[in-house]
Amino acid sequence: MDQAIHIAVVEDDPDISQTMVQCMTEHGFVVTAARSGRDLDRVLSISKIDLVILDVGLPGEDGLSICRRLRNQSAVPIIMVTARAAETDRIVGLEIGADDYLPKPFSPRELVARVRAVLRRATAQNDNTRQPPKTLQFEGWRLDMARRQLLDPSGIPMPLTSGEFNILAIFCQNPQKVLSRDSLLDMLHGRAAAVFDRSVDVQISRLRRKIEPNLKNPTFIKTVRYGGYFFTPAVSVIEAA
Repeated sequence: MDQAIHIAVVEDDPDISQTMVQCMTEHGFVVTAARSGRDLDRVLSISKIDLVILDVGLPGEDGLSICRRLRNQSAVPIIMVTARAAETDRIVGLEIGADDYLPKPFSPRELVARVRAVLRRATAQNDNTRQPPKTLQFEGWRLDMARRQLLDPSGIPMPLTSGEFNILAIFCQNPQKVLSRDSLLDMLHGRAAAVFDRSVDVQISRLRRKIEPNLKNPTFIKTVRYGGYFFTPAVSVIEAA
């Protein structure tokens, strides 16, 4: 299967780029290197890319800007790599749509493992989209899985980031169950680093501001001490006509 998978590596450091290209090629992937967002745009215009490995610290348009732009145009899986150690940078990367975030330095084996994990999740998501589309409903709110849209009880769209939508979808698919941070992280990012723990808390806090009737006393998403989170509403499925 790996033979047909085409990966774009966007990295301006020639030594690091060569190492990643060689590593991915040795594991059976087709790889195209790019040094900038402009180079990547050219690659995407002429080739079907199955996954993008994107460096954050690029000259000119940086990786975060490229990720945000790509996510507005495409669902192509994105793994961001960076020498930055700040946790906030990693959280921002995930919130704007990156599928995983790998800090430098990293081993070639870990990079390959991350790529395969992200591709597996992308394949599973594609399989789900081929099923009849459905809408999940709770307390008058409607979560349209096909359009990735949340409607409030009045039918007005409520804007959600990709991360907020993904977390709410997990809650709606696992209602009235205690979900630990580890299980949420696994469902969201697979084998993501433990540093992503706070990204879950941040996104849940933002999600609460948008859906909770009383933010001072949340009733939809309950925090379970030493456990994680508990989505209290009953959820029903509205099948597509």
